[in-house]
Amino acid sequence: MGGQKSKTRVIKENCNPVWNEELSLALYDPNLPITLTVYDKDTFTADDKMGNANIDIKPYLDAINMGLEGLPDGVKVDRVQPNRENCLSDESCILWENGKMTQKMLLRLQNVECGEIEIQIELISAHGKRGRLYI
Repeated sequence: MGGQKSKTRVIKENCNPVWNEELSLALYDPNLPITLTVYDKDTFTADDKMGNANIDIKPYLDAINMGLEGLPDGVKVDRVQPNRENCLSDESCILWENGKMTQKMLLRLQNVECGEIEIQIELISAHGKRGRLYI
């Protein structure tokens, strides 16, 4: 992702935080996964890494490239199954909703005893500055 970093707000004193935030990233190379890392915020010491998950966006981009504009809302364009190559905890559906393609994912955090995070990705601009994709 070209060294990009984005942070959410800190959720204090909660073992099951809900962020419900939108973050935008420029996609330089669609072949590289997006790495999501979760930290435990510490006041007086370095933050503790709680786990990470790689987001494979290739199936989503393949669905975008099918050129399926005009589908009825709620159409499942594709399904991605969990396997050893991705961090999915459950089947992930790529949907056509409100005139755009979205993919919801439940990701299993790696390098941690347990933990999951739910995300949704969406292409927000087909071409930004210098030909980049934005998700």
